[in-house]
Order: sequence, then structure tokens, then C-alpha cells
Amino acid sequence: MNTEELLDYDDVGDALREGRSLRPARRYRFLLAQGDLNFLSRQVSDPVPLGRQLLEAGALDPQDGYSLFAILPSGDFEDVRLNEPFDLREHGAERFVAFLTDRDFKLTLNDDELRWGKPVISGAVLYSLAKPGKGEGVFLEVPGGEDRQIEHGELIDLAEPGIERFITAPKRPPTFEIIVNSRPRTVNDDTVTFEQIVRLAFPGQHEPNVVFSMTYRHAASTPHAGELGAGGSVDVKKKGTVFNVTRTVQS
Repeated sequence: MNTEELLDYDDVGDALREGRSLRPARRYRFLLAQGDLNFLSRQVSDPVPLGRQLLEAGALDPQDGYSLFAILPSGDFEDVRLNEPFDLREHGAERFVAFLTDRDFKLTLNDDELRWGKPVISGAVLYSLAKPGKGEGVFLEVPGGEDRQIEHGELIDLAEPGIERFITAPKRPPTFEIIVNSRPRTVNDDTVTFEQIVRLAFPGQHEPNVVFSMTYRHAASTPHAGELGAGGSVDVKKKGTVFNVTRTVQS
């Protein structure tokens, strides 16, 4: 007999970021958007729901003709069939988009006009279409402002007024936004060291009897959360990797 106590809920996104399996729970939380990028938290009772159950969790009627797509970590869209099971534990997708439209959406890519059958397009798709050269990226033109570099995993809403215009151009030096002791910090490499984070948390010289301990979460490398010791390093995400550094004076 299984006596393991069920959690009230487990969050698919948390499981993915922490690099773990879904835990036994009464409900499983995921994110669902309807025709745009306004993702709302929804819940299902089965970790392997039918596509229609995902729609119903968002109070959407499957009979209305919705198309449902899972957004994979790569930024690709995977068609979710309404009468087939979708294993939340295996696909690595926490975000879903339901579309109710038969129109095409216009965009331009290096001045070529394209039509896309969904109101949302991913950076991964744009890079596949643009085929930028070495050292180049895809940018969204911003009239009167600085063009914005598109990331592979990013989603762009094509349903906004006007036609979105994309170009290829040399990439800018990368930056990564991290949080150190609740303060935002920017680094220029996707790998950071224990010593580097200590300097960001506690700048300046330190006495020999001062020691530091550190935990992190939402990292790009595996494990996605844990402790980091002296001489260690961790890969950070483009935005949102969190570090907590504690300073102790030994007597």
C-alpha cells in the first residue's frame, strides 16, 4: 500500500527549473494563454491529461474549435491533440497556447514579407527562417529606438497593431541578469564562479577569518539549485538565476 502523502499541488515549471520529476500531488499547475502571451496559471488533476482537459482547465470549450500547442524549451511549438494524452512529466513544457483563429499574421524578415498561421512566433522559428550568418542574430526593429535582439527561446506576439519587422545583424555582446542577495546584477558570461559572486555580494578585501557560504537556484546547469563552494562554478540563465551569499566571521 502506498502511504506517500500527496501534495496539494506541484508546479510543472518549478519541476523543470529544479531538474526534477513531478511529485505525487492532487493537482498540477501549468501556464495557459489564449491567443496571446498572457499566460495564466491553471491546474489539472492528472499529470498525463488529454489536450481537451488542458483547455477545460482554462474554462475553454474544446467544441469551439481551438488549436492547442505546447511551447517546448527550444521555443518550438508542439501540436497537442485534444483527444490524446500529453505527459506533463516528459515533454518539458509548462506553457501552452490555445488559438481560435483561421487568419494569417504578417511579418517581414529582412524586407521579405511572410505569413504565419499563429498569433505567436518563437525566436527559434525566426532563426530557422532567417538563417543568420556566424556572429549574427535576429532583431526586432524598433522605430525611433534601439532594435531588440531576439533570443531563441523568446516568444513574440504578432497580434499587436502593425506589422512586426525583423532583420539580421551582428549580435551584441551577451549579458546575463542575475540576482545576488536580492539585488539585480549583470554579468557578461553564462558561467560564473563562486569567487565572482562573492565579490558582487561583498565587494572589497576581507579578513582571513571571514568565510562565505552560497546557495543558488534557477541555474541553467544541472542541478538547477543547490550549494556552491569555493572554486566552483555554475551556468546561469539569460535572466533570473538567483544567488544567496552568507558572510560569517570565525572566532
